[in-house]
Amino acid sequence: MTFVPLTALSPLDGRYAAKVAALRPLLSEFGLMHRRVQVEVEWFIALSDAGLAQFAPLSAAARAFLRGLVSGFSEADALAIKDIERTTNHDVKAVEYWLKRRFEGHAELLAAQEFVHFACTSEDINNTSHALMLQAARAQVLLPALDAVQQRMTALAHELAGLPMLSRTHGQTASPTTVGKEVANVVARLKTARERIAAVPLPAKMNGAVGNYNAHLSACPDIDWEAFSRGVVEGPLGLAFNAYTTQIEPHDAMAELFDAMARCNTILTDWARDVWGYISLGYFRQKTQPGEVGSSTMPHKVNPIDFENAEGNYGLANALLAHMSHKLPISRWQRDLTDSTVLRNMGVAFGHTVLAHDSLLRGLDKLQVDEARLAADLDGAWEVLAEPIQTVMRLHGLPEPYEQLKAFTRGQPMTRALMQGFVQGLALPEAEKQRLLALTPATYTGAAEALARRV
Repeated sequence: MTFVPLTALSPLDGRYAAKVAALRPLLSEFGLMHRRVQVEVEWFIALSDAGLAQFAPLSAAARAFLRGLVSGFSEADALAIKDIERTTNHDVKAVEYWLKRRFEGHAELLAAQEFVHFACTSEDINNTSHALMLQAARAQVLLPALDAVQQRMTALAHELAGLPMLSRTHGQTASPTTVGKEVANVVARLKTARERIAAVPLPAKMNGAVGNYNAHLSACPDIDWEAFSRGVVEGPLGLAFNAYTTQIEPHDAMAELFDAMARCNTILTDWARDVWGYISLGYFRQKTQPGEVGSSTMPHKVNPIDFENAEGNYGLANALLAHMSHKLPISRWQRDLTDSTVLRNMGVAFGHTVLAHDSLLRGLDKLQVDEARLAADLDGAWEVLAEPIQTVMRLHGLPEPYEQLKAFTRGQPMTRALMQGFVQGLALPEAEKQRLLALTPATYTGAAEALARRV
């Protein structure tokens, strides 16, 4: 697809054009024209099979020719439609006229050309086209990009399942975990988020100017137009059918999809910020790239730019997704046109989402764990063993266990010697005492490893 990197207003078609190239033929204006042609063709073919005296079933050759216009739709075809639009000042009508022009030299098609766009309103074509665009972008680009992130993180969770790490709640030292378990927490959330994105049905309608088949029934009252329309939408177009609409399909499912995407993006924003923090703490180092510069003045810098880029793009995507989710289901009376200009930005929201997934994946691939730094942090946080000690004390009925540990540990540095000295003075069964004495911050990780391996 054609783009001009240095003069593009959007970085998606400039600086980052190559990274979102897979979306360009699907969610661009070219993609919209392509789907409009597909919908017009399938409606036209279906009409030939409707039993109309005026329109006999099309021959196999005619059907193959028509579907070839769809499969072979090119940038030149899109430019030809745009040229017609300069006269019509109506984008869907331009597609209709372009299709009729392609019938030249095909007597069978020319004889039936007025059945192109028969009884349709433009929104019949547009809403189905948008649904087809979203269906393709979700299946071919969005979910594979998300799957790549999820697969990498699952591997990371398993690889680091047993590596202990000091937790931080409220920014303060807390009960230890493992690196893999913290990754596994995100993987589990992602699995649910992905399922919700994939499960949203994409409905469409083909029921005329205000959703009542008015024109259809005025011309052919004996046809069950609802069943016919359902057959086209659910059959060759492969979408869900919405029987109750105004002029527009109400976009509730679109809103559901965009909300699901935004929820997934929010989960990954949370993770990108956490990784940024772990890099700052020194838990992770980043593989250096030959020739790469981290700062124009500080030569030592290796910045977590991939995670920062991911966070920024998730934010941009979610701003658009939220607006579309809130705006699209609202239309004055039987329709207004405010949805049209908003829908043209679906590709922008998808683009920033896919770009963020790409940045996050590149960042994950650069990560290296600093095991020595993790171990040092744990060894400097013996106070976290106050939790298991007071819990065992509770079990054996010792007086005021929580209060004793609070007075002993709070607001003062703890060492191995201090904690073990406290345990030695407890009136506990010897086996319990020895178990607590053997405990270290690095071994106090509960079921973290098993949970990480299970994800």
